Amino acid sequence: MGTDAKANASAFWTPRRAALMSVVSNSILVTSKIVVGIITGSVAVLSEGLHSGLDLVAAVMAFVSVSISARPADLDHPYGHGKVENISGAVEALLIVVAAGFIVREGILKILHGAEKIEVGPGLWVMLISVVMNIIVSRILFITARKHESPALEADAHHLSTDVLTSVGVLIGLFVVWTTHIFILDAVVAIIVAAIMGFIGVNVFKSSFVDLLDRKLPEDEEKKIRDILERHNDMFVGYHEMRTRKAGAVRYIDLHLVVSREYRIKDAHDLCDHLEDEIKSIFHNANITIHLEPSKPDEWHSPRKTT
Repeated sequence: MGTDAKANASAFWTPRRAALMSVVSNSILVTSKIVVGIITGSVAVLSEGLHSGLDLVAAVMAFVSVSISARPADLDHPYGHGKVENISGAVEALLIVVAAGFIVREGILKILHGAEKIEVGPGLWVMLISVVMNIIVSRILFITARKHESPALEADAHHLSTDVLTSVGVLIGLFVVWTTHIFILDAVVAIIVAAIMGFIGVNVFKSSFVDLLDRKLPEDEEKKIRDILERHNDMFVGYHEMRTRKAGAVRYIDLHLVVSREYRIKDAHDLCDHLEDEIKSIFHNANITIHLEPSKPDEWHSPRKTT
């Protein structure tokens, strides 16, 4: 695909379109897996159907959350609606863990009560289709999530990546069952798949939840902000109390800027605008608040104070 085609494809996939595509693809897969799982008697395929059912719930949540987070700030939500995406991502991660627990339970019961003969053929086909579809959809979601910095789409993409891993595992397991006729392997594969799901679910939850606690931006991002300030340190006395956080795709940055007490209000205002424009050239979706403070009478020639 040429550069122009890639750019057009990237422009086409807005967060809302990507989330809607995920809803459609998951609806197809969950129906196929559950029907095939019931017909064949495969607990692995049926468990994958449950997993895809949770993927569908997650996709719907992602679709709703990106729609809500895109709303502008209002009187009741002066900081916007970005944290809806973090909440959605955390809930989606919990759904992965819950699904993993259910699959482990079903797999153990199958082992304890004895495995029955299963019809493997349809399961192999539905798992193969599932792998191909989810690779394509998860790739689109990852690219769109990174471009628009969407926690909800990223969580949904991780969800589908988990589905790819688990579908591959089930596909391999069903092939082994088909060649060896050791039907208990169907339940063993289901438990292994669940363990992978649980591990990924915990990591996705941690990633989504920390932003709800207003954790500061990563150190490399804060360094970029400090570098911009230091490049202009001949225009102010110092800065302190810099605080950062992130909600959804929006970064919030505030700091106290100490300027010469001789500065005119317009000059100080223009300086703040210039600093904000430079920061926004790196972090396009940033909300920046700069509190101006006058310097002490003898402070202009003292060392810059930065905290």
